[in-house]
Amino acid sequence: MLRIGIDLGGTKIEAIALAPDGQVLARRRIATPQGDYPATVGAVAALVEDIEAHCHARATVGVGHPGALDHRGLIKNANSTCLIGHPLQRDLQTLLQREVRLANDANCFALSEAVDGAGQGATSVFGVILGTGVGGGIVINGEPLVGANGIAGEWGHMPLPLPGGDDLPLPPCYCGRAGCIETYLSGPGLAADHRRHTPRPPGPVLDAPSIVARASPTDGVTADPACAATLARYEERLARGLAQVINLLDPEVIVLGGGLSAIARLYENVPRQWLPHVFSNRVVTRLVPPVHGDSSGVRGAAWLWPLAD
Repeated sequence: MLRIGIDLGGTKIEAIALAPDGQVLARRRIATPQGDYPATVGAVAALVEDIEAHCHARATVGVGHPGALDHRGLIKNANSTCLIGHPLQRDLQTLLQREVRLANDANCFALSEAVDGAGQGATSVFGVILGTGVGGGIVINGEPLVGANGIAGEWGHMPLPLPGGDDLPLPPCYCGRAGCIETYLSGPGLAADHRRHTPRPPGPVLDAPSIVARASPTDGVTADPACAATLARYEERLARGLAQVINLLDPEVIVLGGGLSAIARLYENVPRQWLPHVFSNRVVTRLVPPVHGDSSGVRGAAWLWPLAD
């Protein structure tokens, strides 16, 4: 059975075709039509038709999207605002004349890593996106957990646990609340924290990759103390946030994704720091980097149709 996965992002739409063994048979990527819902739906359908023509086979279709479905089947909570309020699943099914499965992009990331990635073989996987925003997805026994309200795994908009000292005042979040995990642990959140705690030096304002690069000594260049302190705060906050996940879900594996998942020291430092916040004298949950990296979202969309189907 040929499986097509679509990663519907704010700037790009990526599509792949997967063979039953997970081999990528075709891949396409186009720019997302900006602010144009009908053009976006048409672009997704055209990608499916293009790949099917290339592979000479009809496929199942899964779509990872930013946001969630409300009780009417309309998109909500999407940072691609042109999708909000539209019946994306119904419209795609009408165009493609078949069932289309949809899931939040973080759920697709978690599913990909659970099926044949860093969480393969685990019964419970929590996937974390640490990028421009912060999200999460939960996979139990190979199935993504959506939840009664369609928001399971929305970890980025939980409050940072035990805020105090360097965490205050609580930063405002675009969702209307303050102190959300996303405001501390996203890339922009890390950069904003650095600005709050560091007198502005001459030169350009540092973004997250620059702060991370300057936080550790390399090739005889000493670490920038302010950047090192910012990254240390980031690690300690990530540990607090993930301890909350462990206390609630107790997953076997936590997989980090997004741009900040490339910070190698997180995988050693964060588990050491989450121990005081976990309600157990022993923590066996593994914190791991992704196997499929940026491809996890689109692969997970394809795996919305499991092998049994």
